[in-house]
Amino acid sequence: MTKTSDPIDFLWFIPTAGDGSYLGGAELNRAPDHRYLREIAQAVDRLGYSGVLLPTGVSCEESFVTAAALAPFTERLKFLVAIRPGTASPAYYARLAAALDRVSEGRLLLNIVVGGNPKELAGDGIFLEHDERYDHADEFFKVWEDLVTTGHADLDGKHIKAKDARLGFPTIQQPRPPLYFGGSSDAGIDFFAGRADKYLTWGEPPEQVEQKIKAVRAAADARGREVSFGIRLHFIVRETDEEAWEAADRLISKLDDETIAKAQANFAQNSDSVGQRRMAALHGGRRDRLEVSPNLWAGIGLVRSGAGTALVGSPKTVAARLREYQALGIETVIGSGYPHLEEAYRVAELLFPHLGISRPEQRVSFGSEFGGPTVFAGGGHETVRAVAAS
Repeated sequence: MTKTSDPIDFLWFIPTAGDGSYLGGAELNRAPDHRYLREIAQAVDRLGYSGVLLPTGVSCEESFVTAAALAPFTERLKFLVAIRPGTASPAYYARLAAALDRVSEGRLLLNIVVGGNPKELAGDGIFLEHDERYDHADEFFKVWEDLVTTGHADLDGKHIKAKDARLGFPTIQQPRPPLYFGGSSDAGIDFFAGRADKYLTWGEPPEQVEQKIKAVRAAADARGREVSFGIRLHFIVRETDEEAWEAADRLISKLDDETIAKAQANFAQNSDSVGQRRMAALHGGRRDRLEVSPNLWAGIGLVRSGAGTALVGSPKTVAARLREYQALGIETVIGSGYPHLEEAYRVAELLFPHLGISRPEQRVSFGSEFGGPTVFAGGGHETVRAVAAS
C-alpha cells in the first residue's frame, strides 16, 4: 500500500490521433505531426514526467514506430507503448520490444491492449469473442515472455502455435520490460492477475476504483503475485477552482447535442468493452450530470472513447483528490489535457509542487545567480533585476 506522502509516478499522453483546444469542434485542431509530438515529448521530459503513453488503434500513429522516433530526442522519458496481441505474431512483437528497449536504452514499458472494438479488430484479422480474446492473449504472452526472458519458445496452443521460436538479442531490462494492463471485465482481471505487473483503471469515482483494486489484488494474491496500480485521467488545473471549471466548460463549448448522441451511439454499437460501458454510465450522455464525484468531471467522455474523466480544480484541490486515489493503492498516474503541450506545462508547474514531484535540475537558473529574489518582468536587459531590487 502506498503512502499519501510519497511522490506519485506521473506520466503524460502523446496524442497520436491529433490534438486540439475544443472537443467536438473543428477549430484550433492540431494534426499528429511528428514535430509536434516531439515537442510534447521533449517538454514532458524536461518537466519531470517519468514517461509517456502512446495509444494504439486505426486512428493513431503506430506506437512502436512513434516511440522509436521520439526516443533519440529525450533523455529520461520512458515510453509506455501499446501492444495488441493478434495484430502480429508474438515472436515479431518480441523482436520489436527487444529492439525498442535497446534503442531507448532500457526505457520501454508495454501496455497490453486486448481490444474493445470488434469491428476494428476484424480489420486487423481478429475474429474472437470478448472473453476468448483473453484466452488468446494469455497464449500470446506465454510465447512472448518465454522469448524475451530466455530467447526460446515452443507452444502448441488453441490459438497460438510456435515451434522452436527464437529471439536473437535480449532486452536491456531484465528479465523483461514491465507489462501494464487495463481491463474491467472478469476475464480481463483474471488475465492480468497471471501476466502483467501494473493494473490501470480509468478515472472512476474513488469508491468504484476501490472495489476494482480489491478485486484485482485478490485475483493476483490467488496467483501468488504482487502487483501495483495506476489510473488514467485528464487534468484541468488552474490557479483557482473557478478558473478550472470555466476551462472545463470552454473545452466542450463547441460541442452540440447531435455530436454527443452520435458518439454515444457509436460507443454502444461498436464496443464490447466493459470499461467503456462503465465510463458511459457515469454521465449517461447528459450535460447536466458531468461532475460524477467531487472534482471528477466526465465531460470528455461525451465524445471521447476510453478515458473520459478529468480532475478539475486548483492545484490544492486536485492534489487532494489524487491523494484520495493514492490512499486506495494508486501509485501511477497517466495524465493528459487539451491541448497536450500547454496542459503538460500547467500540470507540471501548478500541480507537481503539491505532489512532491521534483523537476530535473535545470541547466540555467533564472535571475537568481547571486541569490537575489526573482521577479519576472518580461525580460529585456536589466528589467528583472531592477524590479527585484525596487
